[in-house]
Order: sequence, then structure tokens, then C-alpha cells
Amino acid sequence: MKNSILSNLKSDIPASIVVFFVALPLCLGIALASGAPLFSGLIAGIIGGIVVGALSGSKIGVSGPAAGLAAIVLTAIGTLGGYENFLVAVVLGGIIQLIFGLLKAGIIGYYFPSSVIKGMLTGIGIIIILKQIPHFFGYDANPEGDFAFFQVDGENTFSEIFIALNNISIGSTIIGIIALSILLLWNNILSKKGKFFQLVQGPLVAVVAGIIYYFITQSNSKYGINASHLVSVPVPDNFDSFLGQFSFPNFSAITNTEVWVVAFTLALVASLETLLCVEATDKLDPNKNVTPTNRELLAQGTGNIISGMIGGLPITQVIVRSSANIQSGGRSKMSAIIHGFFLLISVILIPTLLNKIPLSVLAAVLLIVGYKLAKPALFKKMYELGWKQFIPFTVTVLGIVFIDLLYGIGLGLAVGIVVILIKSFQNSHFLHKEDISNGVQKMKMTLAEEVTFFNKGAILKELDALPEESYLEFDVRKTRYLDNDIIEILDDFAYKAKQRNINIKLISERGIVENPPSYIEFFRLRPIKA
Repeated sequence: MKNSILSNLKSDIPASIVVFFVALPLCLGIALASGAPLFSGLIAGIIGGIVVGALSGSKIGVSGPAAGLAAIVLTAIGTLGGYENFLVAVVLGGIIQLIFGLLKAGIIGYYFPSSVIKGMLTGIGIIIILKQIPHFFGYDANPEGDFAFFQVDGENTFSEIFIALNNISIGSTIIGIIALSILLLWNNILSKKGKFFQLVQGPLVAVVAGIIYYFITQSNSKYGINASHLVSVPVPDNFDSFLGQFSFPNFSAITNTEVWVVAFTLALVASLETLLCVEATDKLDPNKNVTPTNRELLAQGTGNIISGMIGGLPITQVIVRSSANIQSGGRSKMSAIIHGFFLLISVILIPTLLNKIPLSVLAAVLLIVGYKLAKPALFKKMYELGWKQFIPFTVTVLGIVFIDLLYGIGLGLAVGIVVILIKSFQNSHFLHKEDISNGVQKMKMTLAEEVTFFNKGAILKELDALPEESYLEFDVRKTRYLDNDIIEILDDFAYKAKQRNINIKLISERGIVENPPSYIEFFRLRPIKA
């Protein structure tokens, strides 16, 4: 076991460094987009890494503050009358998540179609790329972590890019290009040259280059980087002021019904986002590990209780951090835990140094993460799988890019359900026409294994189209479930068949009946429900 841990650490420590650099700006940006104290995002990132990482059954999932909750948090803080009142809702939301886990609600995560999950990954990859382009060029009006189409700065995803291209910061762009070049060189060439280049990750080298560039050019007005284009971690004057950044719930607000409404909303949305991320992360995992979803809800609930108790934002498992972990070679949950300790140690010991990291360098790191999630080849692959896969996939991607994460997934799921209904309508039965014998057209209709009210229209259409004075063999031997709605339309058809001189032979495992007078009576006496 010790050998296994040491072996994994060789991969987990470099991966945790990459996740740390990805998580740092997102923790701060999501807090800013949520209207919460900046430090609250860091608290959530630390708890998500250390506590949730330790309790979770996921080997490569990473948790922290979620962009998908930013709008809910922003509204709730104002509605509840302050951040301390909102923290009560975070704690209660965590308790509700524990109840979800105990009730085995994690099974919901298995009911999302693969096409929607792949669309979610691709959509998030595209939105990461689009959102990072302004930061890459040194235009940081919108905070990191705002993934909604309509942004908190009043612009949308695409208008922000056009504005950024007209407001390029030369210094930020230069170091962004240098960082991107380092990452591509490291990823495509140097990582294959030796163990050193596998141990020391490209993002770390890019960040060091960014800090060096800042110090070299800080006195140059043209090529230097303005403080507004750097990471902005709160810097306490002393340890007491550091402790002063923590907030605590105002439990006197627990009797407020709006607090409970917000708590349930947070629990529901955070649980759904987590389950979706778990499903997506497991698909990305090269080792194909399966995360226990109920345990994940228990871990997330515990994390949210602790985060809320000390002033942190609500937590979910996050696909951006998780995918960065996978792409960087993370092997076990230690990479998530270590990244949490890196966040904790760095905000205590070196916040000033962190504030010298150009945002354009971290944007370059995220551009690589986004591209690996949204490779063009995936669109071709999904198209080749047919329209039943491609349409829900495309709708999910477009919904995420042009609305937000949850709406996109909801739209993709809705389209996926419609596709299932269409296929169910088409595949409820098989009708075979034989040659005319003695002037009688012979037909054979075989029902599927499960026939429900969704199939009423298709079966009724075929029965009504049968020619007069024909002969129908109605085979239900393979059917294990026959909905009462179908039995009723068959019973109605028995009356019409007599009028149209259609003879019917009903074949079932319980016997053969010629022209049964009542299908309802037949299936009541000889039910075929498994």
C-alpha cells in the first residue's frame, strides 16, 4: 500500500500543482461574481480539496465553489439580508445533501444520456475557451468563473471578446503568448523527453515565467502589467487580520422561511451539478473508475456544512478542476487533497507572491484545458453515431454556450427524452405482410417486449390501416409488459374487426385464441405482466 501511495504521489503532486493554478483564479472570480467576500471563494476551494477530497469516493474528481451557483448566491445574499444570513442556508443545504445521500438519491446521476454528458463536457470546454480569450489579452472586466452567457459586467460572451480585442494590454498579451507557447511545447514535445519534464508540469513553468516577466517589466509603462491584470488574493496585515476574514452564520435567521427555500435550492442544484460532474469525470477517467454517487452526496454535504460554518461559498464537484486533474495525470484523491493544502498554505504564507501572477498566464492554462474538453474530432464522432446522439449533444452544447450550464443540460435532456419517445413509438411492434391467399391478405403483428401508452398511436394507426376481410396473427409471446391502454385499444379494435370482416388469431404463451370477444377479459385471466 505504501508503494502504491508513493507511486501515485509521483503523478498526484504535479497534477495538484496544475489544479491549484486552475482553481486559484476561479475561486476568487466565482466569489466576485457571487457578490461574496473574495476570501469566501478560497475557503470553499480549500474545504472542497481537503475535506470533500478526503471523504469522496472519487479518485480524480476535484470540488470547490461552482460557477453554476453564482447567480443563485448573488440573489440570495440580497434576499436574505446579508452574507451571514446566507451562510445559514449553506449549512442547512449541506444537511439536506446528507439526507439525499442517506436516501440513496445519488442514483439520479445514472439517468442522464451519454450524449448529454458528452455535450456538457464539450460545452464547458467551448465556454472556457470563449471566456478566457479576454483575460488572455489583458481585458479583465468580467471576473473569472462567470460562465453564464449574459455576464455580470453587462456584456455577453461574444461582445466581451470584441471589446477585449479593442482593448488589448500589450504586456498581458506578450506573457500570455509566452505561457501558451511553454504549455504547448511542454505538452507536445518536452513531456516525452524525460522524467524531469513529466515531474515538473508546464503550467508551473508558465506561472514562474509570468512572475519573472512582471518583475522585469513592472517599471515599463508599455510592456508592464497593470495590477488589475494580476491575481488578487486578499493580503492580511497579520495573523489576527487573517482570522478576521472568516465569517460565521447568523443562526437567528434560521426561522426565516426564505432561508430554508434558499437552502433547499442550493442543495438541489449543487447535488445535481455534482452528480453530472461525477458522471462526466468518470467518462474522462482513463482508468474507468466508477464513483459511488451516494457517498459523493454525503461528502459534498459535509463539505458544505463546514464551508458554511466558517464563511465559505457552497461547494460542488467541478468539471474544470477535475478535467485539469485528469489531463495532468492525477491518479488518486491525493491530488485533490494536496491542491487544497496548496491553497491553504499559499494564502497564509505567500499571498503577495500570488498577486504577481498575471491572469493572462492562467488564462493560457485554461485555454489548454478547454481545448482538450472540446476537441473538434468529437463533433465528427458524435455526428457519425447518428441523429439520436448528435441532436441531444448539439442542443446541450448550444444551451451551455448561449444560456448556462444547467439550462443547457436541461435542454439536452429534454431533447434526449423526445428522441427516446420517438424511437419507442417506432419500435413498439413489427408488422409483416404475407402474400394474398384465396383472396385474403394475411398479416402478422408482433409486439415488442415492453409496450406502453407511448405506443398507442403507432399501434392504432397500423390496426386502422388493415384492409377489410384480411387475416391478422397477433403475436404477444415476447411481450413481458403490456400497458392497460394498449389492451383497451385492442378491445375496441375487436369490435371494429367484426364490422370489417377481419379475422384475428391471438398467440400468447398462455394459449391461442381465434377472434377473442374481449381482450380485457383474456389478459385479466391470463396476464402477461412479468
